[in-house]
Amino acid sequence: MNNLKGKVAIVTGGSRDIGKAISIKLGSLGASVVVNYFRSKEDGEATVKAIKDAGGSAVAVQADMTRWDECHKLVLKAQEVFGDKIHILVNNAGGLVARKTLAEMDELFWDNLMTLNLKSVFMMHKAAVPYMPSGSSIINLASQAARDGGGGGASAYAASKGAVMTFTRGMAKELGPKGIRVNALNPGMIATTFHDTFTPDAVREIVAEKTPLRREGTAEEVANLVSYLASNEASFVTGANFDINGGLAFS
Repeated sequence: MNNLKGKVAIVTGGSRDIGKAISIKLGSLGASVVVNYFRSKEDGEATVKAIKDAGGSAVAVQADMTRWDECHKLVLKAQEVFGDKIHILVNNAGGLVARKTLAEMDELFWDNLMTLNLKSVFMMHKAAVPYMPSGSSIINLASQAARDGGGGGASAYAASKGAVMTFTRGMAKELGPKGIRVNALNPGMIATTFHDTFTPDAVREIVAEKTPLRREGTAEEVANLVSYLASNEASFVTGANFDINGGLAFS
């Protein structure tokens, strides 16, 4: 199942946490993986090494997903290394940046967050879709925050991720006739450096206790769902926003 041999995948923000797990999972299933990173070359190369050590094929590419020329560069590098076609695009790059209330936010903060989480997804669609054949798959990473508004000080983040969900539906309709599927994931509390940075331990414990499965999720569990959506096993699945939160919130 989920055989991805002969496929070329781009994973933005693919060098750590959920992105790293996705990159390694796709590589383990036979895809040639373009691992995008922004700051940490070391993390990017470590992810590529993990894929290659397991017998896969990968390359690390530095690119800033908030800039159109860098998004275009990433696609061109994928073609240079692995050929003209791109079969899988995972838009994982993004972040909370900081928790800020309405009173604390200014226009620049709002615009930067929307560029990081939403405009980046648009630009990668724009750059990659012309090279995606029928049967290709795009998976966008939204968030449970898109469903429930997020925690304190995360309203801008939640709004940006809600827009990713809506953009996913629009692209599914537009690209479906070309044979390209577009879906999104809404991860809940996943054990990553995101929550290490922005969520106090006490809050994490409360959330885990309220979750029906009584724990946080793992990056590998998110990667498993991505690999299904990237494969032909999900050939009739498009326009869907999948909650992966241990049952904490339902769509």
